Amino acid sequence: QVQLVESGGGSVQAGGSLRLSCTASGYSTPRGCLGWFRQLPGKEREGVAAINHNNIITYGGDSVKERFTIYQNNANYTLYLQMNNVKPEDTAMYCGAADRTRFGSCTVERIYYDFWGQGTQVNVSS
Repeated sequence: QVQLVESGGGSVQAGGSLRLSCTASGYSTPRGCLGWFRQLPGKEREGVAAINHNNIITYGGDSVKERFTIYQNNANYTLYLQMNNVKPEDTAMYCGAADRTRFGSCTVERIYYDFWGQGTQVNVSS
């Protein structure tokens, strides 16, 4: 049973940086993806970025690709999101997720992910 626990959220000023972490316990597979999603106020959950077993990255959009970096520690299944030059519109609940059966490149469509963390809140002030 996979469990994901996020950390690293908090309040930060616009233009600042933040690093989120997600530890995926019980996750052991030669394939699949780990991804970051976020829930903005009043909006549906959207994919930020995802990374597969071979460190191939799929981004949710150019707006985050230019500023955020996803990476992982394959040894202990810890997922990271380095957030640079944050903006007020980045304010959201950020959740880690696992897609255990994906082959090749990852998807950022939330329906394909099997396990979810509770999230860590990021608040960006102007």
